[in-house]
Amino acid sequence: MDLGQLRTFNAVYRAGSLTAAATVLGLTQPAVSVQVKALEERLGRPLFRRLARGVAPTAFADELARRVGPHLDALAGVELELTREEFARTVRFGGPAEAMSLLALPALAGLVRRGLRLRVGLGLADDLLVDLAEGRLDLVLSSVRPRRKGLVVTPLTDEEFVLVAAAGSEFPDLAAAPMLAYAEELPMIRRYWRSVFGGPPPHTAAVVVPDLRAVLTAVLAGAGISVLPRYLCAAQLEAGELVLVREPEEPPINTLYLATRADQARLPHIRAVTETLTSAAKHW
Repeated sequence: MDLGQLRTFNAVYRAGSLTAAATVLGLTQPAVSVQVKALEERLGRPLFRRLARGVAPTAFADELARRVGPHLDALAGVELELTREEFARTVRFGGPAEAMSLLALPALAGLVRRGLRLRVGLGLADDLLVDLAEGRLDLVLSSVRPRRKGLVVTPLTDEEFVLVAAAGSEFPDLAAAPMLAYAEELPMIRRYWRSVFGGPPPHTAAVVVPDLRAVLTAVLAGAGISVLPRYLCAAQLEAGELVLVREPEEPPINTLYLATRADQARLPHIRAVTETLTSAAKHW
């Protein structure tokens, strides 16, 4: 059996829910669900019954947890002993507020429990990359490809841009719909309009607020339409609180990168964070 799947099973069993286990493991809830399903298929038996809130283990899951739980705990103890030296130094990590909050920081929860000390800075990519080059940061999650010399750059994942509105909102004429954005230059909106409609946006923004989470809440309130990364509004789309205004065959995407200075890329604490984020990004 796959050790990662067993660890995920054990976390779900102890937490009583897929969502709570995802937080403990630093994974997304869909990734946890996929791993549990894969283990169930491997074993040929169901492990959990889905409830309105959380999950309930089957009798077989009770027996499996009794047999593998102590061994997984022992392995975790060995891992902790071996990694104490790894986190002797604090990691100074910068990135955009939204991606850091919803993607990067949850993925690093396991390392924090193992001893990682983390100091986080939020801001725009260009400013953060200057801080990285000048030694004020150790790692940067960047929404633009870093091109400075002396950096080691790792592509992490592609974020998909979606044009959304609140469910029940009526904007038959997109040219007249209020536009909500996080910057006057409409960076994501311009990229979406060029890719999907072949030209610039029809007008300037009605609301500008430098936080995509605030843009999301304004859209949910029915203030207008906006272009957002899908990961930021996936739950609201799934719940039917938001709707896609357009569904292009090839939605616009943007790559997120992880950058560090070449002189520290092999340091244990930097390597641990890089490897963890690279692995987690497969499920983003």
